[in-house]
Amino acid sequence: MLRGVFYGRFLLRPSFDPHGMSAISPDTTAQLAAQLVSHIRAIGPVAVAFSGGVDSAVVAMAAYLAAGDDAVAVTAVSPSLARADLEFAIAEAARIGIRHRQIQTAELQSNSYRRNHGDRCFHCRDTMYSTMEALQQHTAGQQILNGANLDDLGDHRPGMQAAQQHHVRSPLIELNIRKQQVRELAEFWKLQSAARPASPCLASRIAYGVEVTPERLRSIELAEAYLRPLLADQSFRVRLEADGLARIEVTPQMIPLLADERTRAGVVAEFRSLGFRAVTLDLDGFRSGNLNQLLVPLGTAARQSEHSPDEH
Repeated sequence: MLRGVFYGRFLLRPSFDPHGMSAISPDTTAQLAAQLVSHIRAIGPVAVAFSGGVDSAVVAMAAYLAAGDDAVAVTAVSPSLARADLEFAIAEAARIGIRHRQIQTAELQSNSYRRNHGDRCFHCRDTMYSTMEALQQHTAGQQILNGANLDDLGDHRPGMQAAQQHHVRSPLIELNIRKQQVRELAEFWKLQSAARPASPCLASRIAYGVEVTPERLRSIELAEAYLRPLLADQSFRVRLEADGLARIEVTPQMIPLLADERTRAGVVAEFRSLGFRAVTLDLDGFRSGNLNQLLVPLGTAARQSEHSPDEH
């Protein structure tokens, strides 16, 4: 483990430019890992918003090495979190060794969230951080951390606005750590999330303007659970468009499999049993966050990336 190694070699400057180059450029992943641990140690007791995804897992690992029992990983549980993702988060926290709490969040009680406009992620994160803050009495006032990395700053991300309003810190951004470096850190620490495909919240599958409901989230979850073994866990999405249309996105090499008559018939029957009116296969293939291409808030073109509970 890294405890006691390299930490004294790095001077963490009190300010930085998150859009510029890092003031410190470690030569190795081990040095970067040590830098992240040292940075979080200076923060003190922390609570990590934790989905089990690679970003939050790296922050949770560094937090555990930095603070031990003074660090806790907190997973927000709601209908927008797939059961498989919750189970993975529980297992990943156990592998890391960090204390783990599950909190029930109630974003679906918010009309602003359910209406599913371009600011949906703000209302999700606002609810999660508010719930975490309400637990401060049980977490000894720990500083909340998220898993946002430097590459997240280029997009329109309402969830980041919520983080700012709740004074949540983003240690990966504070150290100018990008997504590729996050994956290298995950591999360095042998985290299971290192090679796991991204798994944003289920609400990110619902087209903007289509109301988010528990029933729709559950249908999407079950539809993806049905496809997962067929697709050998490769990246894919089941998108819900208006009027109950399911749009399946898979990697191009998997398109012939779903177009095969026996597979196709089984998929259609299963999806219809889950309440989808019609089923389509997107020939463009899987594209993370492609629903955001149609997002034009307040008449101004903007982009909003898919988020996962770990982001942020």
